[in-house]
Amino acid sequence: MPPAKKRPRTYDPAKTRAAVLAQLGHVREAVAGLTPEQLALPTRLGEWTVRDLVAHIGMAVTAVHRALDQPEPAKADAVLLDWPFGTFGNSAAIADFTRRLAADHPDLDAYLADADGSLRALLDAHPGTRLLATSAGAMSLDDYLVTRTVELVVHTDDLAAAVPGLGIPYDRQALAACTRLLADALAVKAPGGSTEVRVPPYAVVQCVEGPRHTRGTPPNVVETDPLTWIRLATGRTRWQEAVADAKVSASGERADIGPYLPLMS
Repeated sequence: MPPAKKRPRTYDPAKTRAAVLAQLGHVREAVAGLTPEQLALPTRLGEWTVRDLVAHIGMAVTAVHRALDQPEPAKADAVLLDWPFGTFGNSAAIADFTRRLAADHPDLDAYLADADGSLRALLDAHPGTRLLATSAGAMSLDDYLVTRTVELVVHTDDLAAAVPGLGIPYDRQALAACTRLLADALAVKAPGGSTEVRVPPYAVVQCVEGPRHTRGTPPNVVETDPLTWIRLATGRTRWQEAVADAKVSASGERADIGPYLPLMS
């Protein structure tokens, strides 16, 4: 995947920081009430249990810590939209690291509490312009925090799917940032202007090669809700299933965006 030429939108750094901390707080509250039996439940992530999943959520947060522990890169060589496409191919290493974390932190409440407290301290100590070495390249702390909203929202949904009735809330700003980043990633992967993808109330993007729409009702329209979009973009839900279950409305000969999904693993 070629690097994105430009970032299609900006994110308010203060709102992003607040969103990351708020969503982590929602996860902490949910995890605090889980029983040993619930922690042993399977998830939709291969062989991972709920315990493994919670450890991975902590890992996604402490990725900020690990990046800040490294020397600052000399210059930025990545943009935010490079990140979704850098997630493929690392599943085995991530799974191994996750299982080690789960084994090393039997008290998940304490693990997440420590991650929360130390993250707050780090965000107070470092400016958003501080460059980090990430899997996608060197980018600013502010941009990297947008990617943490994706990790937190996606895995909050995984946790809710694994433990029925858990009812974890989504921070509105975290859900918005996650939805927008993944929608913009689609526009990078399938550049064009023939199809309009709508994910109300957070995102609208033009994509797919073909005649560009200029006015009136677009001839090719895809519309869905934020969580369905996030599941499609991350491979949790297949395009054909979402259309068949009326989770997605797709009209027009160029409205089949299934070949471009998922955007990240």
